[in-house]
Amino acid sequence: MCLSCQTASVQNPTAPRTFTHDGDITSRRAPTQFPFGTLTEDAGRSADPVLVEIVQGSLAAVEHEVETAIARTSRSPMIRDAHDFRAGIHDRLLRKLTGRSYSALVHPVARDFPIEEMREGDVFFHNDVYLSEGGIGHLPDLCVTVPVFAGPEGERRVVGFIQAFGHHDDIGGAVPGSMPSHATSVFEEGLAVPPIKLWDAGVPNRAALRIMTRNSRMPESLAADLDAECSACLMGARRLGELFDRYGIETVEACFDAIIDRSTETYRREILSKIPVGTWTWEDYAEHDGVDEPQLHTQRITLTRTAADDPEGERLILDFAGTSPQAKGPINHCGDYSDGVFLKKWLAPILRNLADTPERMAELDVNEGVVPLIEMRFPPPGTLLTPVFPAPTNARTFVILRLLGVLAGVIAKAVDGRMPADQETIRYTGVYGEDLEGRSYLMREVLGGGSGGRYYADGEDTIHVVPDSRNLPSEFTESRFPFVVESLSLAMDSGGAGQFRGGLGYEKHIRMLKDAHFMSIADRSILACWGVKGGKAGKPFEVTIDPGGPNEREVDALADAEPVVAGETIRIRTTGGGGWGNPLDRDPELVVRDVVWRKVSPEAALADYGVVLTGSLEDDSLAYDADATAAERASRPAPAEDDAFFDRGPGYGVLAGGAAAAAVDLL
Repeated sequence: MCLSCQTASVQNPTAPRTFTHDGDITSRRAPTQFPFGTLTEDAGRSADPVLVEIVQGSLAAVEHEVETAIARTSRSPMIRDAHDFRAGIHDRLLRKLTGRSYSALVHPVARDFPIEEMREGDVFFHNDVYLSEGGIGHLPDLCVTVPVFAGPEGERRVVGFIQAFGHHDDIGGAVPGSMPSHATSVFEEGLAVPPIKLWDAGVPNRAALRIMTRNSRMPESLAADLDAECSACLMGARRLGELFDRYGIETVEACFDAIIDRSTETYRREILSKIPVGTWTWEDYAEHDGVDEPQLHTQRITLTRTAADDPEGERLILDFAGTSPQAKGPINHCGDYSDGVFLKKWLAPILRNLADTPERMAELDVNEGVVPLIEMRFPPPGTLLTPVFPAPTNARTFVILRLLGVLAGVIAKAVDGRMPADQETIRYTGVYGEDLEGRSYLMREVLGGGSGGRYYADGEDTIHVVPDSRNLPSEFTESRFPFVVESLSLAMDSGGAGQFRGGLGYEKHIRMLKDAHFMSIADRSILACWGVKGGKAGKPFEVTIDPGGPNEREVDALADAEPVVAGETIRIRTTGGGGWGNPLDRDPELVVRDVVWRKVSPEAALADYGVVLTGSLEDDSLAYDADATAAERASRPAPAEDDAFFDRGPGYGVLAGGAAAAAVDLL
């Protein structure tokens, strides 16, 4: 279907709507339709392949320039230093063209503001979870969208969109940071803004900006960050407009179609072909929601790979039936809007693990081209993935991160384990209070964790799901906040044992110089990152205050205001990735290397890997006894054919009534 003339509103006036008491649309069930189409009659097949490469490179350059501008001109540590934001470029059919990073959606803007009425210099803004068509997961994620114009004077029209969204320090709500771990309603989580026009033809809406900054505990940072994002996106719109001016609208749009079509065909040929036709089911769990006692909050995927002659096409069907009811606390995620378009692009990077080589995997972008290859089937409203307004969502990472692992796990069942083991790569920790001069502060950090072992290599240490993100530099935090970073290192033994070991998490020690409060939004503190095909689970998340001191105490992974007095140390250990394959099959030389590198302890070398060490770390003589190691490994029981394919660690039994594995863990 050619939609080359479709620049009008995508609103479907005949579709049923659901309203709140004040008339706002609260659900996709179903207020709008966003058809997947093409800009040209031949879907870009006649585009010059050399020019397609030039256009694709130009898009990547514009996206990078936008992100660089935001990083250099923003103010908050979360945006400027941790880089917890991303940009995206979309065409006028709302299709995402760039694939280096995930991004929010243009859909809610196009739903509420007819495209043909937009003007150059307009900037649209939103963060309302329930009115974002699934593109915004929690209120601290603020989204800026700028239309791109091209064409001769008097005939200029919208040809695309530049968008940026990122996690901001504070947007109001019950606690500093706008992520109350015990929230039972979205109204406790901060200021929700539906799509609005924040700049009108180049003129900022000062009243709207004042309302937003007035609701923030950090108004100056919020104002500076928004200014940086708006200015960067306006600059990006000019850059993209120059591309259209250089080559012409029709030519560039043909390249857009070619980019997306090429992505679709690449994933069909190189990725779907690796999954046999059939159906498999697997599930994983969030462990707590901040309100009820810890329990298994199930996220289940039934994966069906259809055949090439299927009447509706060759594709993957992801059925989420069996997912738990929506939680009382804030771990819900609005995934079922716009037929799950955001969730498709969020989950699709997992598929790249099926590429022929790691190098090829890195070359595969995730843009709108993956959308036709994935069909999503959601349970009725009222589940973790289909929450009903005003269910809280600020800790929705517990669900969307887990779904990455659920998809990896269910595919692992289909391909004999040739997928990575589990990882948990994002959690929020921080402290707040008054500094030594009596000024209020909030320091929040997104620390990474270890990724899962793979069938060809160990997992990576301390990675983060947000591209280009990083932990806050110790020199910066010590100069700005009243604490000392006494150590930051890899957490020894945190990676799950395996033929290929799981990556390690962080261990960070912060000593407070003044009384403060500690906050944490984290999962995987009871459950662990699972191992696969004989690999063992990694170590879970853990926070200890005053370790080894008179007031030593463990802190719950969901904490809003744990008191910490001056002189006490906060020890944070993040999750290790799961292991892949039987640890007894690991090369003993690699175990010795890991012990030398302080990634594995000498005790774990014997207990987990059956490696008998000789020599000493102190004089660089560490080695292993080959005969004793072979005897030790031979004395261990061989894996049984009916062993579970996944190892969830001891925490699973705590929440599952003592069960060692779930029924879906068996092949």
